[in-house]
Amino acid sequence: MLLVIDVGNTNTVLGVFARVAKVNTAGDSDETPRYERLVANWRVATSRTSTVDEYGVLFRNLFSMAGLESKGIHGIVISSVVPPLDPVLRQVCERYFSLRPLAIEPGVKTGMPVHYDNPAEVGADRIVNAVAAFEKYGGPCVIVDFGTATTFDCVSAKGEYLGGVICPGIGISADALFERTARLPRVEIRKPARVIGSNTVGSLQSGLYYGYLGLVDGILELLLAELGPATQVLATGGLGPMIGTGSKYIKHVDDFLTLEGLRIIWERNGSARKDSISAKSAPKAEPKASAPKSKNGGGAPTSSPTRSSR
Repeated sequence: MLLVIDVGNTNTVLGVFARVAKVNTAGDSDETPRYERLVANWRVATSRTSTVDEYGVLFRNLFSMAGLESKGIHGIVISSVVPPLDPVLRQVCERYFSLRPLAIEPGVKTGMPVHYDNPAEVGADRIVNAVAAFEKYGGPCVIVDFGTATTFDCVSAKGEYLGGVICPGIGISADALFERTARLPRVEIRKPARVIGSNTVGSLQSGLYYGYLGLVDGILELLLAELGPATQVLATGGLGPMIGTGSKYIKHVDDFLTLEGLRIIWERNGSARKDSISAKSAPKAEPKASAPKSKNGGGAPTSSPTRSSR
């Protein structure tokens, strides 16, 4: 099985993919089974203060509740926009799964050219979403990811990442309104029954929902004018179903787009996949008391790619 992890500023989403064999008309398997079936997924709070062991126990408990064995994991891929957690999760993978994870960072093969002034500035999750969207829906396309920040990512008809738009998420907007006013309460973000609110809570919910929906559709209208009317528009992220279904431009809501993108990038990085599997399956060498020590011993050196900042 393949474990995929998407670390966001507010939530961390995990998914487990199982292998699916392709069968031809003769009834024979015509290629190596691929990780295509999502058998479990979870959304947990991102904690910057949790230790390696706390994350390890959390992951083990999630696996246990889903009836999965951690020893059944043969590969791990991670997308993170929270750099302080990167070494923590790397140690979790090595200590609790005996695997070296594949991190989405510069140097990883994505199959998508990035037309950004500085490609290292693009968040890993944005590239992952773009890869998955183009693979599943084709191009040109726009991906709206409703997270802590809401991002609009544009992909050309040729499968090139063009760039996009970043704006504050609806949760940040609600928090700012509550913190900067003396008498307005914190409210649940949801679609109200009617636009005209008959009380303070209803008025706030209407303003947050319809105001943000207007922001989303306003930006999409401008993007579609640049990309063309044939552009596919899809939504993902925690609030994707709520906002996406109300938009006049968003035609697809894909809750697992990022997880699918991580799986696709994993499949495209064959050498990294083999390294990760060998870290778990390679037998340990037995020491020989009578053998002399070699001055030139030791394993192959490992390189540490530079982590991009966002």
